[in-house]
Amino acid sequence: MRAIVGLGNPGEKYAHTRHNAGFDTLDILSAKLELPIRKLKCRAVVGEGEYSGERLVLIKPQTFMNESGFSVADALQWYKLRPQEMLLIVDDIDLPFGQVRLRGKGGPGTHNGLRSIVQCTATGDFPRVRIGMGAPPPEWDLADWVLGHFLTPEDRRLAYDAYLTAADAALCWAKDGIDTAMNQFNRKHAG
Repeated sequence: MRAIVGLGNPGEKYAHTRHNAGFDTLDILSAKLELPIRKLKCRAVVGEGEYSGERLVLIKPQTFMNESGFSVADALQWYKLRPQEMLLIVDDIDLPFGQVRLRGKGGPGTHNGLRSIVQCTATGDFPRVRIGMGAPPPEWDLADWVLGHFLTPEDRRLAYDAYLTAADAALCWAKDGIDTAMNQFNRKHAG
């Protein structure tokens, strides 16, 4: 069994903001796999199905970003998963806008959602897909930047392209593991 967790904030106010890259990527996966995400479980909405002969769960925590760890810890326990069997999809202001990078594990960096997950699970051993949002311009407050919407149609298109790449990387991870996914997507999309 594998799980893919997309981080974001619930509610229309936050829909399609930079911080909701994980939710938007899960929506793409849900459509690709014809696996609706609508069951309430583990302080999240989830979709359960199969991919490549294995059980797969798509998870959108509903605890708000800064408390994502509570939902992730619940899901690990409920589904009896090891951290390595759960892929996190997150936005990342430390990556250039539109770049997608995978890591096998690591610390939370500047991401409050990852920080919550590491605190609640006592590990950083989660594979992750990071979607670059770029750093905020000097005149922008960090919270306003990550909770803000894309400013131009071109930015929305670039973000959507990154979400498509992140979805493909997540499916590669689910089928072939993190090393194969990193080799394929980190090299292909390095920039």
